[in-house]
Amino acid sequence: MENTTNIKKQLARVFDNDLRTKQWQNWGDYIIIGLIVISTLSIFISTFYVSPICEKILSIIDFITVITFTIEVSLRIWCADEINPKYKGFWGRIKYCCTFYGLIDIISTYSFYVAMIFPLPYTMLKSLRVLRLIRVFRYMHSFRLLQTAFASKVKEMIVSLQFLVIVTLMLSFVLYFYEHSAQPDVYNNGFKSVLWAFTQYIGDPGGFADTPPVTFTGRMIACIIGLLGIALFAVPAGLIGSGFSEAIEEEKHEKKIKQNTEKLKNAFERKLDRPTGFQIIPQHLSLCDIQARVGLKLDDIIDAVEESKKFRLVNLAVTQTIEERPQDKLAVEHFIVNRPYGCCIDRGSRITIVSSISFIEPSAGNFSYYVAMIGGFNYISRELGEMRPFRSFYKFDNANDVPGLAEYMEDLNRLTAREDAWIVSLLPASGANEPSYPTQIHFTAGGNSGNEDFVTNAPTVLDKDLFKGLFDDAAEVFASEFGLGTDFQRYHGDSLNGDKLFTNKLSYVATLNSFAIRIAWSVILWDSRRIAVAKKLAELLAKHVEGRSELTIAPDLKIKKCGY
Repeated sequence: MENTTNIKKQLARVFDNDLRTKQWQNWGDYIIIGLIVISTLSIFISTFYVSPICEKILSIIDFITVITFTIEVSLRIWCADEINPKYKGFWGRIKYCCTFYGLIDIISTYSFYVAMIFPLPYTMLKSLRVLRLIRVFRYMHSFRLLQTAFASKVKEMIVSLQFLVIVTLMLSFVLYFYEHSAQPDVYNNGFKSVLWAFTQYIGDPGGFADTPPVTFTGRMIACIIGLLGIALFAVPAGLIGSGFSEAIEEEKHEKKIKQNTEKLKNAFERKLDRPTGFQIIPQHLSLCDIQARVGLKLDDIIDAVEESKKFRLVNLAVTQTIEERPQDKLAVEHFIVNRPYGCCIDRGSRITIVSSISFIEPSAGNFSYYVAMIGGFNYISRELGEMRPFRSFYKFDNANDVPGLAEYMEDLNRLTAREDAWIVSLLPASGANEPSYPTQIHFTAGGNSGNEDFVTNAPTVLDKDLFKGLFDDAAEVFASEFGLGTDFQRYHGDSLNGDKLFTNKLSYVATLNSFAIRIAWSVILWDSRRIAVAKKLAELLAKHVEGRSELTIAPDLKIKKCGY
């Protein structure tokens, strides 16, 4: 299955229709273009009188190009979901086949096989094969700009066309009233006047309305229709020209945003975390810091963040308690996206670290990412979604309720299918409207706050002895090494229970151990020992759940580079 996916991804890169990328897959594009040109030339040569030998060569060329295009088009349809996710599944493939280029591909290629079953006229068959030349347009940058320009002005052109039709109908009816009295035999009904008016726009090539008006009013109407005929072509031409200019400007803007996005990524240069010796990506950078580091203007930063799926603006004021009197401070966060909802990394572990609200809680995803990476655990993080109104993945009745939720649950189900699987949800605490608590690390396991009994108030944990051992060890270690207090559901509990608890939606809930750890923002964001805390938490989880006495540190933690 994995090999098939990799093959489809490679084919998707071959069929990306972009000749400007410097990669080996471009050879596939050039071969396709070359075959289209050769096929078109062979059809052109066949219009002349040629010798039998030349005719045979042309037939061989035609046969080879048809077979090659058949393989190419079939592979395009097969990997369409990798080219664009909206073409996933059977109906997605049908949707792809109904696109402009999809129809051109099918008609110009598969008509050869249709002709084997149903007799098609030779002229039609040749005409359909000439359509292959249109396929070259998909590689032409200027044609893509023209498509964009046309698409951006479709509504305006429809409005102008509607206005033209209504005015023409009104004028044609007035024309009938005046011309019918002067030429009753010629303009014997309103259809004749309507036909005459509309055929003037195309020059009446068939002579269907060779009945010019003879009255003064009729001739005046004819002049107005003549002017409208000019507008019929001038207005769309002007609109498309305007759209073309806008498309060029938009392309320049996109290119600039792409460059700024790369600069933004370079601003997130890894820094040495002295307590652990790891090279760590900054959890956030202030707007002023980014301006100073890479010289981007404020508008450029915001545009790059809005267009990219790997950055977001956060307000650090939400990470402080009411007692701290927080002040608004905008910053930029950097994160990984490899799934429709955010990020999923499968490291083959029994433990899966879940950060379900990374997209609205500053630093939550960054801290969780390093816990998972240091410990060698699986990692799932929701990095994408609407901040307001906020819709939690934990509160749902149907997997299609929120975009990305179906894929999120699919990944969770896949990772929890392993024997003795554990889900550890990492969440921030003590920020926004929350007060400060005497303890900074809060363990919860599906029970209500205030009840600290592991036996009766930890419904989501099956192995309660292991969980209690983990908690006791964590409480002692965090207190002795970091001076941090730890509690079990003293201040935080899971108010959702029963059918609304998200773990109950998982297929393997009967064999699943699940709990959450809420850690104060003062620890996961503002404490200089934050990565050391993440490392210690990873060591505790590996020791108690997986029985590992030592961690194997990922080589990436020692590499100095920019971004993820």
